[in-house]
Amino acid sequence: MALYSEKVMDHFRNPRNVGQIEDADGIGEVGNAKCGDIMRMYLKIDENQVITDVKFNTFGCGSAIATSSMATELIKGKTVKEALELSNKAVVEALDGLPVHKLHCSVLAEQAVRAAVKDYYDRNGIAYDPEDFRDMDEEELHEHVGH
Repeated sequence: MALYSEKVMDHFRNPRNVGQIEDADGIGEVGNAKCGDIMRMYLKIDENQVITDVKFNTFGCGSAIATSSMATELIKGKTVKEALELSNKAVVEALDGLPVHKLHCSVLAEQAVRAAVKDYYDRNGIAYDPEDFRDMDEEELHEHVGH
């Protein structure tokens, strides 16, 4: 069996929504110092809180690029609240799986979306529960990816 699914390879070779949005309504940047992956997510959000455009820049491995690409596909056209429900597991499932040692990339994609939504909330004075946006410690991160 191949290490990476066809979908992972497709999103790595042909990433969707790459770039930046100059007048973004929310920008989130996250990184993992251990592996060196850095993701920046840009959101354009309309008056109904629907994500009308999303772009990303990722500096990292093929899995980081593929998970960023898939995450943008999964939240485009969704409401901000729906985007906050995006889980790393949903990203992994949409990609037909990832090797265990690359699951942290899907967590980064989830966190980049959350960071961009938090930035949008902060810029617009929208109240939120800080618990929804707190960083996970190393132990929680391992539980989150299930290994």
